[in-house]
Amino acid sequence: MSWIDTIAYEKADAKLKALYDRVKGPNNNVDNIMMMHSLRPHTMEGHMAIYKYVLHHRDNTIDKWFLETLGVWVSTLNKCDYCVEHHFAGLKRLLNDDEKATQIRSAIDTNNIENAPLENRQKTAMEYARKLTNNPGSIREESIEKLRADGFTDGEILEINQVCAYFSYANRTVLGLGCSTEGDVLGLSPNNNNDPNDWGHS
Repeated sequence: MSWIDTIAYEKADAKLKALYDRVKGPNNNVDNIMMMHSLRPHTMEGHMAIYKYVLHHRDNTIDKWFLETLGVWVSTLNKCDYCVEHHFAGLKRLLNDDEKATQIRSAIDTNNIENAPLENRQKTAMEYARKLTNNPGSIREESIEKLRADGFTDGEILEINQVCAYFSYANRTVLGLGCSTEGDVLGLSPNNNNDPNDWGHS
């Protein structure tokens, strides 16, 4: 499952188990990416907080399926299959349109966002995500102005930025520690957007 030791749910001490109970899904399943933090639970808590607030918060205004699309795109650019598979499953569930989801995945896999069935402004966000992921030092104010000109508010631009930044962090956690999907249930996420403190996966 990983290149470092992790602590299974059944072997967790009281403090770690309490944290696992906050993030687990059905049948006490804890995503492997969260188990990567089990030797330093405080980092799991930090990871889950930023993940929940960036992707699954009630005050976000961009459609969650598109935030997941950005996550799949960034993870593909970073060659993180773990996050691609997890978040494509989530994207597919949220979009509830298998044909469109498949077309989006095909455009991402072939590195051809122009072919994706997305609005023009969403393609602009995808290009911003590409640049921020591949060459962050190349970002200039013009990139923000283009997003704004395509109809994104500054708050939504912040959402896009934070999703891209989060996934690069998550990708490096996974890739740097050899995290696999072995034993994971793909596509679960903390879906109770109305309660920022509910980290349970479903």
